[in-house]
Amino acid sequence: MNNNGAGRGKPDVALLRAEIQQTRHDLGETVQALAAKADVKARAKDQVEQTKQRVKAQASGAADKVRDAAVAATGRVRTVTAQAAEKVSDTDPRELASTAQERVRQSPVPVSLVFAGVVALVGVILIVRGRRR
Repeated sequence: MNNNGAGRGKPDVALLRAEIQQTRHDLGETVQALAAKADVKARAKDQVEQTKQRVKAQASGAADKVRDAAVAATGRVRTVTAQAAEKVSDTDPRELASTAQERVRQSPVPVSLVFAGVVALVGVILIVRGRRR
């Protein structure tokens, strides 16, 4: 009889039990991972949530850009308005009227063409209103 076999029997059983516990734990994690992959509804919800967050971030960035552009445009408009107001206040009203009259005379669009456009627009409006009744 060999004493080595009897002495090693108990540690081998404990070692085997520890390995079984570890294998069960690993198997449980694997099953959970497979279940998560198989849960299409949950994965779709996650994907939708990620997409929503990405779109919100892009919208926020776009809103910031628009806001910055609006602030810059407002500043430019204020500057141009101030310059125009200063120019107008420094100029004689008769001179402004004369300049406006010259621009109208030099306009490439004849007055009769503008009048014809207005008449056509009024005609279209009357026709559209007549159809609604």
